[in-house]
Amino acid sequence: MVTNKKVKYEYVFIETHTVGIKLVGSEVKSIDEGKVSLIDAYCYFNDGELFVKGMNIPESRVAFTHEPLRERKLLMKKKELRKLEKQLINGLTIVPYKMFRNDKGIIKMTIILGKGKKLHNKRNSIKEKDIKRDMDRSF
Repeated sequence: MVTNKKVKYEYVFIETHTVGIKLVGSEVKSIDEGKVSLIDAYCYFNDGELFVKGMNIPESRVAFTHEPLRERKLLMKKKELRKLEKQLINGLTIVPYKMFRNDKGIIKMTIILGKGKKLHNKRNSIKEKDIKRDMDRSF
C-alpha cells in the first residue's frame, strides 16, 4: 500500500472514492515492489473520462518497460463520473490518496474530492496533530 501523506495536510476531505486503474504488466511489478510516488499526482477529466497525471511508477528490471510518468485512466461507473465532474465546478479538486491491492488481488486507488486548505487551516492541522501526539504520550 502506498499513501500520499501530503494530501491530509493540503486538502479538506469531502468525499472518497475507490477506483480501478488501467496499468500495464511492468507497472504492476513496480507497484508490487513499492516503487510508486503519488506526491505530485492529480486527477482531471478529458472527454468524460477520469485520468491521473504526475504519478511516478519507475521502471522495473523486466524486459518490457513503460513510461514512468504517463497518464493513466481511472475506472469508474459513468454515473459516478458524471456526478464527480459536476462537483468539480464548485472549485474542488480530485487527488489520489492511496494505492493498494484489494481482497481479490486487483490494484485499486483511493481518490479524494477535496478543497485546498488555506495557510491558517494548515497551521490548525499541525496544532491538532501535536496536541493528539502529546495526549497519546501522556497515556
